[in-house]
Amino acid sequence: QVQPVESGGGLVQAGGPLRLSCVASGLTLSNYATGWFRQADGEGREFVAAISWSSGAAYYTDSVKGRFTISGDNAKNTVYLQMNNLRPEDTAVYYCAREFRRFTSWSTESWEYGYWGQGTQVTVSS
Repeated sequence: QVQPVESGGGLVQAGGPLRLSCVASGLTLSNYATGWFRQADGEGREFVAAISWSSGAAYYTDSVKGRFTISGDNAKNTVYLQMNNLRPEDTAVYYCAREFRRFTSWSTESWEYGYWGQGTQVTVSS
């Protein structure tokens, strides 16, 4: 079974950084977008960021623009989410996933992704 593995979450003070990693061993990432989603308690799963491996372009939800950076390492088959200036409202379980097929526009909906990881908890204290 192919499933990404997220890591790097933890407890951090507001304003601090965290870097999340998503290792996708055995999963082809080239030519697909890989996204990060998050889900806070009692909330739905929210799109955070995505990277297009074919173009190298990235797309972010407005609330994280300028603070988060998504990147990838092809040799390690790993995607990262560098999170800076964290806020309490960033507290959530963060998931990574890959598109189940190529789309012609940015994929920001959960149904457009497959191969979901188990998630990693990010807690930001105020």
